[in-house]
This record gives sequence, structure tokens and C-alpha cells, in this order.
Amino acid sequence: MVAAMHIDAVDLRSFYYRTKLGRVAQTALRAALRELWPDIHGMSLAGYGFAAPFLRPFKAEAARTLCLMPAQQGAFHWPIDGANVSVLVEERNWPINAGFFDRIVVAHGLETSERPGKLLEEINRCLAPGGKAIFIAPNRSGLWARRDATPFGYGRPYSVGQLERQLQEHGFEPERSAAALYALPSHKAFWLRMAPLVEKTGRSFGADRLAGAILVETTKLAFAAPRSGSKVAATAPIGILEGLTRPKPAAGRAARDSGARGPLASGRSDR
Repeated sequence: MVAAMHIDAVDLRSFYYRTKLGRVAQTALRAALRELWPDIHGMSLAGYGFAAPFLRPFKAEAARTLCLMPAQQGAFHWPIDGANVSVLVEERNWPINAGFFDRIVVAHGLETSERPGKLLEEINRCLAPGGKAIFIAPNRSGLWARRDATPFGYGRPYSVGQLERQLQEHGFEPERSAAALYALPSHKAFWLRMAPLVEKTGRSFGADRLAGAILVETTKLAFAAPRSGSKVAATAPIGILEGLTRPKPAAGRAARDSGARGPLASGRSDR
């Protein structure tokens, strides 16, 4: 397993906002997110990790938006052209009321977490019952996870199955999955020009194994069924409490009591 390693917020911002490859990645992931969530009007939205590049298309239609950045990574003012909605948080202790968010996007957060199970519990706590979360993670079979020239080359890469199983263990029900970043993770001008065509072709043919990132949409379960323990089928009714409803005296005592009550029952007295 690849050791978790947080990327500095300065490096993440530089990649997504100051490099052409970063803008290619930003465009591809936004398109994949929008396809999964075509409309979130009136909902409470949060992004965790480094989700700021992907939240902007949703911010105008969401009732409220927060950008939560882990302390190990650092934070910066976002959006640059408006009032700040970015806040620095401990990954296992968000200053948010339970069930506050209707939608959460997690990007560059889960794969670099030191304790992903605890992080998922906190995400689950802050998500409303029936709310949805999308987890974006590096695809373990893609080229982007094999190069540290991009943020997807850090942390633990996942397959869709691996990510879905981990999410199910913490109260999330996977609904749909998608993929993005079919273009080569190269800063060379030729591959940057080819990126839109490669992205369109990859999505058309469903070549998810070649994509650089996977997206899994989940729903928070209101009541999670236990996943441990063995099931035992009762072959006959179990009458543990039957004696409390119909008490029966012991046979010897019943006989003695019957004899003692005989004269009284007949109306006679020895006196």
C-alpha cells in the first residue's frame, strides 16, 4: 500500500490554476461531476480536501457552499473574487452540525488521509440522511496514479470495487460510478492539444480502466444493517418466557395441596 502523503495547498492551487494540464483536469472533472449532479438548487454543498476547482459551477445554484480544507494540507481564501467560504478543519473533527450538508464532494482528501476510516465517519456524520457524496480518487490502473507530476500521483490509488467496499463499511451506499482524465498526464503541447479529443473518446468507449480518476456517487444510509455476526435460523419456536404466562406447580406439591384443600372444599371441619 502506498503511504498517505498530504499535498500542500500551494502546490495544488498552482497545478489547477497555473498549469495547462491542471486546467485540462479541472475541465474534465467538472464535466463528470455535472453529469452526476445536473441540478443542486437549494441544497447545502461542501467540498472536502481540495475540491475548490470543482465547486464553482455548483456554487451559484447551491443554497450555501463551504470549502473544507484539511489542516495537514493548508487552506487559502476561496473564491478569490468573492467572500471567503473556505475553512481549515481537522479531518476527524469538523466544526459542523450533524446532518448539515445535502451534498459533499471529496477530492484529494480520502487517498491522502492518515486514518480514512475516521474521516469517512466524520463525512457520514455531517451528511444529511439520504444525502449524497461523490468521492474522487486516483484510479489505480490509470497512468495518472503512476506519475507524481500531478496530484493524482500521491496517496492510495483505488479501483472502483475497492473504493465502493470501503465506503459501504462506513454507512454509504454506492449508487453510480464514473471516470475522467483519459488524456495523458503530460505537460507537452501536443498532448495538451489532444486532451479534449482523447477525453471525449475515452468517455464514449467507456474505457474506465485507462482513466486517471474515478468518481463514486454514494447515498448516506439512514439505518445501516450490521455487517458482522452469523445468522441463526430457529427451527422451532423458542419458549423462554412461556412459564411466566402460565405457571404450573410441581407435581408433588400439587398433590399435597389437593389433599389439604379437600375438607375445605367439601365444607367439613375437624373442629
